[in-house]
Amino acid sequence: MRTTLRVDDELLRQAKSHAARQGRSLTSVFEEALRRLLAESAQHEQRTRFELPVSAASGGVLPGVDLDDSAALLDVMERRASS
Repeated sequence: MRTTLRVDDELLRQAKSHAARQGRSLTSVFEEALRRLLAESAQHEQRTRFELPVSAASGGVLPGVDLDDSAALLDVMERRASS
């Protein structure tokens, strides 16, 4: 089948250079690259999905801690480390 593609100029230059070094046609280089991409994509799709555990622990910010004030946060962390 014949089709038209728009390819970035630099990418096309690199592909042509690669094809010439390998003694291959530009078409065969594009076909191989597309086959590899599709095979890689299929491998990722076949992975078994699993659910990460969700913590039931309560928590949050300590009273008086302002996460937008890094200096105050550092003071609280240093006080807790030395206790």
